[in-house]
Amino acid sequence: MRVKLTAMIVIAAFSGQVFAQPLPGWQTDSLVGGKYWQAAGSAEKEAYIEEPTPPGIQVVVTALEGPVYADEEGRTLYKWPLRALRNGSTGDRKDGPSNCSDEISRVSAGLMSPYPPDLLLPEKQQLACSTVWPPLLADDDAEEIDKWTITERPNGDRQWSYDGFPLYRSNLDERPGDVFGGSKIRSRNDGGVVRVPVGPPPDVPAGFKVIPSTTGRLLVNKDEFSIYSWDGDEPNKSNCDQECLKNWTPVPAPGIAMDRGDWTVVKQASGFNQWALRGRPLYTYNNDKGTRSFTGSDVPDWQNPRWHNVYTQRAVTPPAEFMVQDVEFGGQVLADSQGRSVYLYNCRDDSVAQIACDHPESSQEYRLAICGDGDPTLCRDTFPYVIAEPGATSDSSLWSVIAIDANSGRYAASGDADAEVLQVWAYRKRPVYTYSGDKEPGVTNGDGIGEFTGSRNGYKVFVLRDDFGENAFRR
Repeated sequence: MRVKLTAMIVIAAFSGQVFAQPLPGWQTDSLVGGKYWQAAGSAEKEAYIEEPTPPGIQVVVTALEGPVYADEEGRTLYKWPLRALRNGSTGDRKDGPSNCSDEISRVSAGLMSPYPPDLLLPEKQQLACSTVWPPLLADDDAEEIDKWTITERPNGDRQWSYDGFPLYRSNLDERPGDVFGGSKIRSRNDGGVVRVPVGPPPDVPAGFKVIPSTTGRLLVNKDEFSIYSWDGDEPNKSNCDQECLKNWTPVPAPGIAMDRGDWTVVKQASGFNQWALRGRPLYTYNNDKGTRSFTGSDVPDWQNPRWHNVYTQRAVTPPAEFMVQDVEFGGQVLADSQGRSVYLYNCRDDSVAQIACDHPESSQEYRLAICGDGDPTLCRDTFPYVIAEPGATSDSSLWSVIAIDANSGRYAASGDADAEVLQVWAYRKRPVYTYSGDKEPGVTNGDGIGEFTGSRNGYKVFVLRDDFGENAFRR
């Protein structure tokens, strides 16, 4: 079956029957068995404000996080902001020294129940923070500049800081554009202390913000209400008439505002100045019930969606084997080719360093305890890997096919005769899964299985849109 569709999502039942419904802000150029879809405008990159930087520091525009700072080899720079946990705090204080030490963490710190202090960590997690997060060191003759300052490490090394926070690289990042160590995407449900990539501020006029999300860099106003554009407009011309204005409010530009980069000032039909991005006049939706909403993109109907959430940069879409489906909580999640909801496993060990344990190179004891009571076979049956088709590849730096040893959960070692090798899909170098308890499309029974509803150590569904909370902004 080959169908020409625009701005649709696909819901495939386990029986193989295919249904189509709208996915605001995305477009499907061609649909073959409900498997192919892509993001509109994914080639557009977010503009940023240039800042003074030390020699060797560069800006890399990444697929998910937008512009980030990187070292001279292109490796992303991260900060480790202090965060209070249930039984203590860890991380770096602003304008303070680095707490990411050279000491090997061998036992838990007792910062997050149910882990008691002094519990022996799994062998793969007995690492020094500075080994997993190499500090960005400054030369002896380096001089501070603007937001870039230098702090002294306990061993006397000089370490660069940005905006008061010491800077690190991640041992997971190998190529320019990799941001596998952490994310700017945050929510109140995050467990543990996380690393955050640092970058220059987005080049948006006063009154706008950019919100990181799994679907891209979402544009909102200062109160975080979504910004929309309309297909009925012409380049740099608003056609929103009096009837249209009953539901939509043009985003006003100050009288002294001038064109800048991708931003232009247009005359609204009623005579006042209105902001436009890349030639598209901007609006807010009067009927949005909350912030960061996608509701306006559902207007007027699913057959001809004419309103779109605006992004400064779209995220690169998943491979063709995946699809998007509506789910019971009123949002939309990523699904495999059979319509089963896709899950990510996330974990952080309870040491002072709060090192991530959700990667195949990390200890698998935490994951096996959650999904199979320590039994690898039961774990595989409960949360099966999403198997990649033979020869499958991805053009996205976010998605890859990796070889996993099904018995250990780690990368399959070449020449290991005892390994049961599976070719599985991975997002940001982490395998993705389905859940055996999801018996039909649109259910997410595996979401929240684990400690602290899965946010500390467990499984979370891959959310693309959530009309009732912040789930879409937590990956």
